[in-house]
Amino acid sequence: MTLDAMRLEVPEIHEHEPLDLHNLLEQLADLPRQASSETLETLLGRLFQLNRRELTLLERQRILQSFTEHYRLQAQAFAEQPPCPLFIRLCLELAAGFKRLLLQILQGRQPSRPHLAWCLYMAEYFVAQSLLRHYQLYQEPPGSLWHDCHLLYWLGERQHCLDEPVAAAFQPAAAGNLRGLYQQSLLLALSNPFQLENGQCLQLFAALAPLAELARLQPWEADDDSEGLLIDLGAEQPQLLGEPDAAAEPATLRRLELGALLVALDEPTPLQSASQRQLLEQARPHWQGQQARRHPRSEQSSPCNLFCGIAAIHAQLLEQRPLHLTAQLLDASAGGARLLCHADHAAQLPIGQLLLLQHNNSQTLALLRWRHQSGSGLHLGLRYLKGLPRPVWLRRAPSAKTHPGILQSTPANGGWHHGLWLAQGDFASEENLWLQLQGNHHQAIVQLPPANLDSGQVARHPLKLA
Repeated sequence: MTLDAMRLEVPEIHEHEPLDLHNLLEQLADLPRQASSETLETLLGRLFQLNRRELTLLERQRILQSFTEHYRLQAQAFAEQPPCPLFIRLCLELAAGFKRLLLQILQGRQPSRPHLAWCLYMAEYFVAQSLLRHYQLYQEPPGSLWHDCHLLYWLGERQHCLDEPVAAAFQPAAAGNLRGLYQQSLLLALSNPFQLENGQCLQLFAALAPLAELARLQPWEADDDSEGLLIDLGAEQPQLLGEPDAAAEPATLRRLELGALLVALDEPTPLQSASQRQLLEQARPHWQGQQARRHPRSEQSSPCNLFCGIAAIHAQLLEQRPLHLTAQLLDASAGGARLLCHADHAAQLPIGQLLLLQHNNSQTLALLRWRHQSGSGLHLGLRYLKGLPRPVWLRRAPSAKTHPGILQSTPANGGWHHGLWLAQGDFASEENLWLQLQGNHHQAIVQLPPANLDSGQVARHPLKLA
């Protein structure tokens, strides 16, 4: 397949009447300068119409610049919370507008490189935002987004615009040129984003901003046996899952070279937060393709029940029949399982949640490692926690308020290893607590040691019990 700018996905032109540009810009200026669903809906409706209207290059550029300023205001509302569908549609329409503007620039006689680089960057930015917001909602982006994302990079490569600096102050932070911006999206997609906790997708995207341009996409050669993931710039997915087949066009194949980026990750970066560094270290093995499965999995299709969180698991272990979620077990191994449940259960199933899986008259403690929403529902990846789960009660004093806990006990060397699971924030390390086991009226005093496993939702503290 030959790549060409005309393959960009843009809406058809339906209206050809002249536009009162001055009046339109005044109307946009009069919109509230704050994020709201009403303003967002108005912006989306007007931009939808303008993207399907014949405009001169200058008219379209001025209109898109005005809409971009409103986009910045709307984006502030989703800095700490998942985006709404209208905001994602606004990103898609802005991407469509800048792609249409790009086609008009390319059809001109001799576009300047800075102008062309700016337009390519803006089109790529809103495609990148659309991809990012899908991953933020644990949804697979449509293939058309990856098609245009790759194609915009390829156009920048052909026009020698990849490293042209562009000043664009966006949040979350974006790389300062087209190469970095494209690779920022690519590296995010390669970081297994469906395993990230809520909010970490935006954090990782921002952490990649100053580093992403250090990677390089090298032309593919048939006899090249070097390491690095393969990218097909003509495909509708971020990377190839194996070696290219006969149908792949060699001219569109690139191998991702990470050498400079990996070196930079090991260098001190004063402006990088501890959480950003942790996310980058967590993502690094995925970029290098080092995530092979440890345990073979067997395909299954059987119903199961899920008890979510410390309180529900505690009640179930006491046979109090708490509320639970129903799911379908799709495959399982010695280390974990993959489940499918209704998409409406997403709010009860954040990444890192402690779960009790009830299947075939057995109950297994597990952590939710990843989730992914598709048309068939919400897919869940569970990591099994070996050991016997037991309900316990904890108090700061013998007659103080009771907190539920789960004791995970595993046999080892003729004895037992114990891990105490508590909800995040219930207690602080080194606190002296009164612990009571099921069936035991006596309470033992324990000092809570630092957690040896923290999922963001729950924490496990190692315990030594007599």
